[in-house]
Amino acid sequence: MKNFKILIVDDEIEICELLKLYLENANYIVEFCHTGDEALQLTKEFDPDLIILDVLLPDINGVDLCPNLRKHTSAPIIFLSCKKQEHDKISGLEAGGDDYISKPFSPRELVARIKANLRRESLSPFIIQECDEPNIELSNMTIDRNNHTVIIDDERISLSVKEFELLCFLANSPNKVFSVEDIYQQVWSNDGIGDIRTVMVHVRNLRKKIEKNPARPRNIINIRGAGYMLKTE
Repeated sequence: MKNFKILIVDDEIEICELLKLYLENANYIVEFCHTGDEALQLTKEFDPDLIILDVLLPDINGVDLCPNLRKHTSAPIIFLSCKKQEHDKISGLEAGGDDYISKPFSPRELVARIKANLRRESLSPFIIQECDEPNIELSNMTIDRNNHTVIIDDERISLSVKEFELLCFLANSPNKVFSVEDIYQQVWSNDGIGDIRTVMVHVRNLRKKIEKNPARPRNIINIRGAGYMLKTE
């Protein structure tokens, strides 16, 4: 069984040391740092499977740092913040985060969130298993499920883990409408942790990357009152 690597980015040394101890007891490999610059460097060197990212860092806001981290990793990113307003959570998700926990939090809750974000066994088989026919060909788009790559018009598109899983889920049944609840249960699993509004934020992020005009999407279509579908010609 793989020992997942976790990077903690927080300027409070006590939180870093507490989480490191707690997570190592849960059999994770843990590194931590305190600034955005260190986070970028460790992301490239340590290659974490998941990042815990504080919003308030001494040199940069974590929400602003997240897109820069996304240039080097598709690993799930869980935000930590003392801000509890809904728009703060949405900002974190729109920046490329996968989850958001408000301070103060219990280490047990954080471990549950980590497991939910890392858990591969509970995801739909077409997302995680190697396939005899791994490629999904959709007009100008090629999705390689085995190698986690998306090519659009000969250009490789960088997606986070959840963005890729969301695209795979919709692409596996093109032109079929799925409710937001169905998408959440399939892609985010049935852990009961999180918020279905997460789906809408990730759809918006995905559109920014795969649509020529995200304001008038032609690939991921919203059917009012029903849900979303991946439209093909």
